[in-house]
Parts: sequence; C-alpha cells; structure tokens
Amino acid sequence: SVFEHAMFNFIFHDVSRVFTHELVRHRIGTAISQESLRYVRLTDLKFWMPSCFKEHPKKEELKQLVVETIEYLEQNQKELGTLLDLDNLKDFSSKKELTSAMRRLAPIGLATSIGWSGNFRALRHVIEMRTDPPAEEEIRLVFGKVFEKVNARYPNVFQDYEMEMVNGLPWYKTKNRKV
Repeated sequence: SVFEHAMFNFIFHDVSRVFTHELVRHRIGTAISQESLRYVRLTDLKFWMPSCFKEHPKKEELKQLVVETIEYLEQNQKELGTLLDLDNLKDFSSKKELTSAMRRLAPIGLATSIGWSGNFRALRHVIEMRTDPPAEEEIRLVFGKVFEKVNARYPNVFQDYEMEMVNGLPWYKTKNRKV
C-alpha cells in the first residue's frame, strides 16, 4: 500500500493516438491529461512508422503509400480550413465546432502529447503489461524506456524485475511471474 502514495509524472510527446488509446485503459492509480484536437489545426500530421512496415520486404512501397496517405490527409485538412474560412472566422464557438468536426478525418496514428501520472503500484503494473511481447509495439518501446529511467532512480523498488529480450524489445517482468 505504500506504493500508492508516491506519484510519477510523465509527458509523452509525439506519441501516436494508438499509444494514448492503449495507455488510457490503465485508470486505477493514474491521472491523464491529453492534448485536445478540438483546438488544433491538423495541417502538419506527424506519423511514426511501425517496424513491421520498416522491415517488410516491400518496405519502400509501404513507405511511399504511407507518405502519400499522410500528404493527402494534410492537404484535405488545409482545403477544409480554406473552404470553411477558419482563418477569418471570429466566432470562437463556431470555429471550435468546425475544428472538432475536422478531427474526424485525422488518422489514429497522428502524433499527440499526453500527460500521465501514476503511483508506484500502477507504474509497475503498466510496465509489466505494456512491455509484454503481445503489447502494441510503440507502447512497448516507450514503457521500456520508462522502466530504464525509473529503475535507474529507484532500483530498490524494481529489484524484483528481470528483463527478457523478445522480438528485439525488452520485456520487464517480476522474477516470480509465471508465464
């Protein structure tokens, strides 16, 4: 129970909304603040390329298709903004409503930012669950780095963990975990 008193605060920047959709499932012992797209014009879409695309035998064709898709979506966002005359719209409520509607055309892989706070117990749980091999790749990468940071600072709290490399990524789990 003492693990529930100490809190950690993280800002995850330029992570995808795929990542944030996975992260917000962990609610107990956490607090979350995510960037709202209701107020953000999506004219420059950042995108993270998963390794299964980068390492695929047809990686060049995949990369080209992804780039074309993102450029197409960016262009559509710009054209919508022009068509709706958002730059000259003075009524904030209307502008917010239109910008909010436009986000429905944004890809889930869009980069965003999220603030995430968690107590030790929640953090230990999320590290173990989200570095587990079946977890989504991006969240595995991020929480592998989170583990390295918190373990370096609080080694006694994580002394019961061991690391196993699976598919080129670390899986941090308690030593007594039965698989």
